[in-house]
Amino acid sequence: MLRMGCRCRHGHTRMQATDTQNAHHMTRPNIILVCVDQMRADALGADGNELIDTPWLDRLAQYGNRFSRAYSATPTCVPARVALFTGKSPELHGRYGYREGISFPDAYPVTLQSTLRDAGYQTFGVGKMHVFPDRARCGFDDVLLHDGFLHVSRHLTKGPSAAIDDYVLWLREQTGDPSADYQDTGAGCNAMAARPWEREERLHPTRWVADQSFRFLQRRDPTRPFFLYMSFHRPHAPFDPPQWLWEKYRDRPGPRRAHGDWLGRFDRFRREGDVEAEFATRKQSVHDEVRAGYYGAIEFIDLQINRLMETLSDQGLLQNTVIAFVSDHGEMLGDHDLYRKSVGYEGSARVPFLLHLPRYIRDEWGPTGEVDAIAELRDLMPTLLDAAGVEVPEGVDGRSLRPAIAGEGPVRDHLHGEHVIGQLGYHSMQWIRSERYKYLWFSGDGHEQLFDLEADPLEEHDLAADPAHADELARHRALLVDALREREEGFVDGDDLVPGRPIQSEASWVREFARL
Repeated sequence: MLRMGCRCRHGHTRMQATDTQNAHHMTRPNIILVCVDQMRADALGADGNELIDTPWLDRLAQYGNRFSRAYSATPTCVPARVALFTGKSPELHGRYGYREGISFPDAYPVTLQSTLRDAGYQTFGVGKMHVFPDRARCGFDDVLLHDGFLHVSRHLTKGPSAAIDDYVLWLREQTGDPSADYQDTGAGCNAMAARPWEREERLHPTRWVADQSFRFLQRRDPTRPFFLYMSFHRPHAPFDPPQWLWEKYRDRPGPRRAHGDWLGRFDRFRREGDVEAEFATRKQSVHDEVRAGYYGAIEFIDLQINRLMETLSDQGLLQNTVIAFVSDHGEMLGDHDLYRKSVGYEGSARVPFLLHLPRYIRDEWGPTGEVDAIAELRDLMPTLLDAAGVEVPEGVDGRSLRPAIAGEGPVRDHLHGEHVIGQLGYHSMQWIRSERYKYLWFSGDGHEQLFDLEADPLEEHDLAADPAHADELARHRALLVDALREREEGFVDGDDLVPGRPIQSEASWVREFARL
């Protein structure tokens, strides 16, 4: 083997000590984590989508690993990033819904980036953090920030603040407009509306994240390994790609939208005519424009991945750099007349997850190609630490995906996910993803759904009332009972799920850190 190592008590490979501290640092690989916001897993050529062009991400998948069953257990921006940074499940990190204004450093002092920093890495973040306070570094040595539209921040600063958002400051300097804002398009931060970017392409936030990341690579400390977090705000709304990408996808048909035979049960929750509605019937023309903006935003990120690979190659870094690509959650994009995220359905909860490993790590870990093990965002932290030879901190329940890559079997037989939702009634939407099925439970009224994802990957046929699937329904219900048994809401009594309990978006210990 090309790398010598030993096993720590957690079973993760650790690099053997070298003669000098500097040499020890240089034996570790560099790590780049690319996180995009709101990209669904099937908006990728490598996932079988022939209607979007993502050649550079497809190439990353071809020569690396693509986890085809990767999920965000709490699929909105804030709790998903808590899982990404801490390596913890919602049961441990305590965030069950979207809520801004909770002090991240106080609630989560140990992160992926702080662990790597303590191991000698130079850690740098560019783009979206979505933590509070806004400029909290959360373990990074430094951060260049562009979070997009943060409600709490804009309320506190009465609008966009160049003191908080580094992209806003740069945009104003570049344009000479002291009031320039990334919301100047009027498209809206959560609206199902789209239009092309009105400024020069070089001024787009996606280009800014890439350019600032490459500037870090040029100016980093060459005596240390680095961890770079490239966090793109797009393809989250506003859906505003450069003009040429907008036109390309306006002229191209989109995939068929899923439409469940179970939708009628939720008709009373539709918000027809509301541009920000998460559950509504939309005109086909509106949907087509949103899809064009969404797909265009993703292809624009794909081009930045090529720029990243070229930059790493130019600087002689490619052969010693781990690259992970992931999204915090998906986008329903009209499936079942749902838009945005937070629900446990595939469009919202399943995310792209790609992993490129240097050859000397690849030789130890296993082959390239698709991995169908059930993975979750919490697994990024232990997987990347495993690749770096850094011990995983206590309290992390994410799992290194190395055994799955090596063909040693799945790292879990099922996954529990949840989120507080409002678009289908005010519930805690709980779900279990097993090898073949997905089970969902709505805590407000106790409604259940069961989908056979092997036969019905679009989740169009609810099997919960089918007597032929009664055993599967009971088995998955029991798995959820076990997951919720100790929860403070009182979701479980004995071996039964209890509907109608008051729902919470955070555990009580997390709420202590909130600014109320």
